[in-house]
Formats: sequence, structure tokens, C-alpha cells
Amino acid sequence: MKITKLGMYSLAVGVFAMAITGCGGKKDESSDNAAAPAASAPAGKSVDAATAGEVTGSVKLDGAAPKMKAINMAAEPSCSKARTTPAVSEEVVTGDGGSLANVVVYVKSGLDGYSFPAPAAPAKIEQQGCQYHPHVVAMQVGQNLDVTNADQTTHNIHPIPKDNREWNESQPPGAAPIEKSFTREEIAIPVKCNVHPWMKAYMAVLPNPYFQVTDKDGKFDLKNLPPGTYTLVAWHELYGPSEQTVTIGPKESKAVTFTFKAAAAGD
Repeated sequence: MKITKLGMYSLAVGVFAMAITGCGGKKDESSDNAAAPAASAPAGKSVDAATAGEVTGSVKLDGAAPKMKAINMAAEPSCSKARTTPAVSEEVVTGDGGSLANVVVYVKSGLDGYSFPAPAAPAKIEQQGCQYHPHVVAMQVGQNLDVTNADQTTHNIHPIPKDNREWNESQPPGAAPIEKSFTREEIAIPVKCNVHPWMKAYMAVLPNPYFQVTDKDGKFDLKNLPPGTYTLVAWHELYGPSEQTVTIGPKESKAVTFTFKAAAAGD
């Protein structure tokens, strides 16, 4: 009888030990699962080209454009010799009928839920004739920017952002392009050259591909926009931002005109 009780007691201890081991195993498995990396958030939706429309338009200056100042490049003879026309500042550049250049036109809002990967092709800015070309360059967040030097003198490029990382790099003649990118939207980043104080430019960094910088004809064309209601902004370095709201339906095209008021003489 004692042996039977002892056997039963040993059997109970063994079962209890197995139960503890089993619980421990489940606990370890749960810990491993908790440590596993979380799944990445799903990407936003893509634009349906079959229903996309566009917004076209123009930017004008109402009134006489201010006279741009002549730039004295006597301190850099190589740049003076390389130029075919006199150098002037570029704050206000107009064309026929008051069309306004160097205006960044972009979609500010209305694209919630969409995702736009950065373009593979880089944006570009060149130092030539001791000026930046183009004077205003626009790019998407995360898109590469290539900076080149076509002059026979050393330049440096020094963007001064508020929301992105500031950098300042010299670039001697014939050097490889400087490659940079910006991680945050910012409109617009002033750029200077610490070697040649008259050299100025702006960089606009946008979160979507719906933007364009006007040339002297003042025209813009934002293609492949999904149907919706959008806030459009036209930004100019001297006249600031101007906003309009536009709604487009499937395959619809709308035209928009932005007009900036020139300052009166003496202002």
C-alpha cells in the first residue's frame, strides 16, 4: 500500500512539472512574438491615370517691374569674360505682357491619402558666369539635387534652411557634382555663395510632384492630378505667396491665373 501511494505521488509530481514546463514554453513563444518587428504601414494610394486631369495657367505682374541692379563682377575677371550679356540681379524677371518668371506654383493641399515616391532623376543647379542657374529650382522631398560648377573659379553653395539641415560646401573648377537631398518640405530655401556675395538663388522642396517653376512666359501646367479640390499656391521671392482653390473632375482641365501687384514707385 505504501509503494502504491509513493508511486501515485511521484506520478503527480511529474505531471505538475510537465505542466510548468509547458506554461514556460508558451510564455517564451509569446515573448519572441512581441519582440518581432511590426509590419510596415501600407503605402498610400496611387493616382489613377484614367481619371486624372490637370491645372494649367499663368502668372502675371500687374504694374511696372522694378529695374534690376547691375552686378559688378570686377573682383572675378574669369566670370566677367565668360558672360555674353551684362549681369543683373534676378529678383523680378518678366516677359511679354507682364508674365512673371521664377514663380513656384504648387499644390499645397488636397492630396491626403496619396503617396508620391521621389523621382529617380535629380534636380539640378549650375554655377555659371558667377550666377546660379536656374535662379529658382524646385524638387521633391528626398529627390537628389546635383550642383555643378561650370566656371573657372572656386564657388561654394550655402543653402540656409529653417526646417532642413544647413550645409555649405566649396566646389573648385572641374569638380564632381555635389549631391544632396532634403528631408522636409520647405518653401523656399535661400542660397548664397560665401565667395561671391552677389550670387543668390532659392530652392523649393515639395512633398508631391505637382509643382512647376515659371520661366519668362509665366506659364505652368500641373498634369496627372486626381479629381478633387486643391489649394494652389504661387510663391515669388519678392511678392510672397498667393493662394487659390480649384476643383477638377475626372479628366477635367482647369485654367488659373495668378496676378501679383507690383510695388508703386517710391514704395
